[in-house]
Amino acid sequence: MLEPVSRYLDDVKAHLRLDRASESEVIRELETHIEDRLSEMEQSGLSEEEATNTCLRLLGSAKLVARRLYEAQSQTSWRHALMASMPHLLFALLFVLNWWQGIGWVVVSLGLILGTALYGWLHGRPVWLFPWLGYSLLPVIAAGLLLLYLPRGWSWLAAVVYVPLALWLVCVVAIQTIKRDWLYGALMLLPLPVTVGWFLALANGGWLPGFNAEHVRQLAGWIALSFVTLGVTALVFFRVRQRRLRVVLLLASGFLSLVMVDSYGGGGLSTPGFFLLSLILLCVIVSPALLERRLKRSRRVGRQFLPDGEIADVKGGRSG
Repeated sequence: MLEPVSRYLDDVKAHLRLDRASESEVIRELETHIEDRLSEMEQSGLSEEEATNTCLRLLGSAKLVARRLYEAQSQTSWRHALMASMPHLLFALLFVLNWWQGIGWVVVSLGLILGTALYGWLHGRPVWLFPWLGYSLLPVIAAGLLLLYLPRGWSWLAAVVYVPLALWLVCVVAIQTIKRDWLYGALMLLPLPVTVGWFLALANGGWLPGFNAEHVRQLAGWIALSFVTLGVTALVFFRVRQRRLRVVLLLASGFLSLVMVDSYGGGGLSTPGFFLLSLILLCVIVSPALLERRLKRSRRVGRQFLPDGEIADVKGGRSG
């Protein structure tokens, strides 16, 4: 393959944001299309260099081509979209049917979430996996919050031992997700501010340290509705094609859920608390994009310091 074409395909791949199987198929089809066009241009009398430059110029920038290919390929099937909404709906059922009161149902639900997340992680990380990953991280975060309510003198365990380990686990999963697409990272973390919001509302209402079951039952319907909102968000997210619409959808859904927490949380959230959760929501949406940009910049800088032979070896190892 000609070097300019190889670089062009690498640039397209860097902006494509598809799963490995779809990415390989799309790049292979694009490569075949370019080769056919080059052959036609060379037969018309152009030199190899002229044909290559003309062909790539007519195709347009790699980023634009990647965006068009993404929009053509990113819409998932209804089956996968429904699968992505299931963990949100499962959490909603815990409160609609009052299963949260039975430790058995809670353990079964968490086991199902963890098992499904592990299965998806080990089987190619399909797009429906990311909401499941987000919920599989919630017990880790909740356990850290509960440790803060240990008797005085023991809470240092949370600050010194558990919290760093929990943050390390969350960061590892988030980085691996963002490497695929920062939007999936934002979708994965979307339940976090909503769950923390309800946690704070219930805590101020007497949930911690004294558990007030009646207060939870009063709010169960609204808690369930907020998770149903997130489930509908995941469903629509995977059915729309445009990335901008996906960003708007995540922001609108997150703020709507926080408004539910603030309006129907029994006065558990103060105005500063609501704005703090809104800031967390913005961080959930924005920070994956910033981290993805930084990771890409680091990779580009690393490639600049690699000798040409080593770069070729790396490409050969990936293709092999």
